[in-house]
Amino acid sequence: MASSYSTDLKLELMVTGENSGTWGDKTNTNLNLVQQAIAGYEAVSIAGGAQTTALAMTDATLSNARNAVVEFTGTITGNQIVTIPDGIEKTYYIYNNTTGAFTVQFKTVTGTGPTFTATDKGYKIVYSDGTDVIEVPTTPADGSITSAKLATDAVITAKISAAQVT
Repeated sequence: MASSYSTDLKLELMVTGENSGTWGDKTNTNLNLVQQAIAGYEAVSIAGGAQTTALAMTDATLSNARNAVVEFTGTITGNQIVTIPDGIEKTYYIYNNTTGAFTVQFKTVTGTGPTFTATDKGYKIVYSDGTDVIEVPTTPADGSITSAKLATDAVITAKISAAQVT
């Protein structure tokens, strides 16, 4: 029976008795792929007019779609779509560091995903469920912090300067 590859990170899954003498190299490759998925960073230029940029996830090879952090760069002159392969379940930290007043959407090839508006040059935490890319909310649903959400004496005068809290 030959090796197979994991669905999400495309790590080589070796079977017992296979790859005699090469387990060290193959294990090191797998560890590098895991490292890229957990702590990898890559800047991807999406400069230009309206287009789709496909990020890849290749079996047993360092690939830009495996990185934990992906920064979009370049001057965009049209709306952009960036895709990751279908079937991958993974969390991403996305930074839209482009210039130009156009949207940038991050999604799976056949699914949906969040869009940075034309003026949003910020960060998003997203995850792919294998079908769609979903944005993780980073603020309360109603955008407010109530007294029920703060412990007694959690905020004191010394921690608040004038006019910062309404």
